[in-house]
Amino acid sequence: MGLNPNPEQIPGLRRRFSLISLFASCIFIVMLLRLWQLQILAVDHYRDLSERNRIRYVSVEPPRGSVYDRNGTLLVDNRPSFTVSVLRQDLEDISPTLQSLGTLLGINHEQLHLRWQSQQHLPKYQPVPLIEDIDRDAMERVQENALSLPAILVEVKPMRSYPYGDLAAHLFGYLGEVTEEELRAPRFFGYRSGVMIGKTGLERLYESELRGETGEKRIEVNVKGREMRQVTTQEPLPGHSIVLSLDLHLQNVAEDAFGDQAGAVVVMDVTNGDILAFTSKPSYDPSVFARGISSKEWNKLINNPQKPMINKALRGQYPPGSTFKMVVALAALEAGSVHSGTTIHCSGSIALGDNYEYRCWKKEGHGRVNLHKALKESCDVWFYQVGMELGIEKIASAARRLGLGAPLEFPFGDENPGLIPDTSWKRKRFGTSWYVGETVIASIGQGFVLTTPLQLAAMTSAIANGGTVWRPQLVKRILNRDGETVSVSLPKVLKTAYWRPDHINLVQNAMDAVVNEPGGTAWRSRLNEVRFAGKTGTAQVVKRKSTEEEDALEDQLDNIPYRLRDHALFVGYAPSQNPEIAIAVVVEHGGHGSSAAAPVAQAIFRTYADLKSTRKELADNQFN
Repeated sequence: MGLNPNPEQIPGLRRRFSLISLFASCIFIVMLLRLWQLQILAVDHYRDLSERNRIRYVSVEPPRGSVYDRNGTLLVDNRPSFTVSVLRQDLEDISPTLQSLGTLLGINHEQLHLRWQSQQHLPKYQPVPLIEDIDRDAMERVQENALSLPAILVEVKPMRSYPYGDLAAHLFGYLGEVTEEELRAPRFFGYRSGVMIGKTGLERLYESELRGETGEKRIEVNVKGREMRQVTTQEPLPGHSIVLSLDLHLQNVAEDAFGDQAGAVVVMDVTNGDILAFTSKPSYDPSVFARGISSKEWNKLINNPQKPMINKALRGQYPPGSTFKMVVALAALEAGSVHSGTTIHCSGSIALGDNYEYRCWKKEGHGRVNLHKALKESCDVWFYQVGMELGIEKIASAARRLGLGAPLEFPFGDENPGLIPDTSWKRKRFGTSWYVGETVIASIGQGFVLTTPLQLAAMTSAIANGGTVWRPQLVKRILNRDGETVSVSLPKVLKTAYWRPDHINLVQNAMDAVVNEPGGTAWRSRLNEVRFAGKTGTAQVVKRKSTEEEDALEDQLDNIPYRLRDHALFVGYAPSQNPEIAIAVVVEHGGHGSSAAAPVAQAIFRTYADLKSTRKELADNQFN
């Protein structure tokens, strides 16, 4: 055999080559079959796995802008909260996960399933929130059991915080999840499903300023949807902050003085229209809405007979009662129907024809009454007579010039206009003529006359400052993220009605007497700390059928059903000389203005005087 033998001369070589070739062919065939299985038969399965093991983009909610009072006290803020969410696209069957999660946290898994179902409108890539605002212990239990909770994650989100609970809730408003209809509106362009937006009050009005800019983080997740690592983060930017004209001290005392009563209080700066306190009672807890209100909680609120969800300072419409008498007095003085010495005899009632008798609140009458005494002791008969002589048109004109009967351009919107009736209104509304008897009852703020607490505050402010009706102003300025002022709200005059100074002085002196002279209806509410002027009012809710019925109810006031009791009102300003603030108080079904509404105003005026004294003392010490 040579050095280079023929392959055929090597024993078994051909056989070994054939075996190796066959083995290689089998391996190649297996590889082809596997490739066929991967690329053709199982393509959907492995595409799904590849999609799950990827970089995921998760939105990061920005903290909303804070809200401060006029002195820089923080009123509305944000706090971190833990939300348990699920990555919907990473689970084919959610039931076992919800069962495990419910057992772990002591929550009925059916409730979690309902929450899951309610969030199906969210985009598939967006985490679905199941439980919001859990405590730290619950958060730690979820994270410790992460291996048995596939696709479950704990997110940290900013949540609205209210350091003072339900204080000024109607003013701040509340948050709620954006609806599909709202997402189609131009003002919510760029928003996504599931985010919380302002639904009422300041939160709604200044949504664009408070919202901030959404951030984003990119995370790497595995096939079970569990976060492996965070790649990059674009930090969210907080919204702008708002500084209000509100004074926290006055707001606090207004709400505390109201106690469990229903109604509203508005405190206004008579020199520029700044709202210093704005209370509607009963209130509600806005933090309940921030975390997501349950149907049970919502039904409890809307079924409450005292209507806590209605902003009564803005939307409550009440007969002004005797607080309307200043309007009639000014109209009569301007028309020349009366002057300071004009007297009318009050015997306790007047008769109009043979069938109608209009009574004074004082059964035995007030005797000889002039304008000063009529306002001081709130004599109805005096205003009955003067009102009939004036006529409804002149009364209506004076009322409108003082800010009644039309919206005051309060920025919240949804402001009720009240109602100042006249002959044309009645003809249009009922198709009938105006009757003298309707003028009689309108002269004491009853009948068709309706006002809001905000309008009563504006009216009182106009009387205090000589005739200027200011647009109520709440927001003083807006601050950017660096604390720099980007917007300032300037005072705006709505109406400047000329009233002769001597006429205004007559009414102001009589309002001072209401509080500070014996016999005045608010004599018991006078203060040593500050001299204030005012006017009490009592507005009938249900018309009495007869004199006997009225006497019986008057003698058994405590036995009258709550819903049938009269509303109690008080309007006033302080100090009596050189006024600075005006107040309107309405206590629903409070009975009498002197006993239910005037003490609320008294507490506010006392606090105002104390604050003014304290601030002056601090300023003097700083100067020295």
